[in-house]
Amino acid sequence: MYGRKVKFRIIFVLLFIITLALTVFLVLKSLEENVVYFQSPTELKVLPELQKKKIRVGGMVKNDSIFVNSYELTFVITDFKNEINVIYSGAIPNLFEEGKGVVAEGYLKDRNFFSATKILAKHDENYMPPEVKEALEEK
Repeated sequence: MYGRKVKFRIIFVLLFIITLALTVFLVLKSLEENVVYFQSPTELKVLPELQKKKIRVGGMVKNDSIFVNSYELTFVITDFKNEINVIYSGAIPNLFEEGKGVVAEGYLKDRNFFSATKILAKHDENYMPPEVKEALEEK
């Protein structure tokens, strides 16, 4: 019924669509594993269960909460409703200080304790990450 060229084109188009769909699926699947969600201390307190995957906690560094010893930094992140204690080992950003916005990336140990693997404070003193600003405005 169809000529040889028409059959070849149909097969080519079908293979192209299948390849495209498979590529999109694999890209979305790999991105899903690398997505890190931002949450405030209040959102962490009301979680139904503790998450074992990497998350970001953001808010303000509580005044008089920073303690630095030779190998680790401990501080408290607050959204002015709830607080979470953070422990971090690594290089401290220059702009990290009390009363400033911060986003810590790492793993939640329990509802009051967060183990950070990275501190994100790479901005000037007037900038606040949009997620932190929204979370504080909800207060």
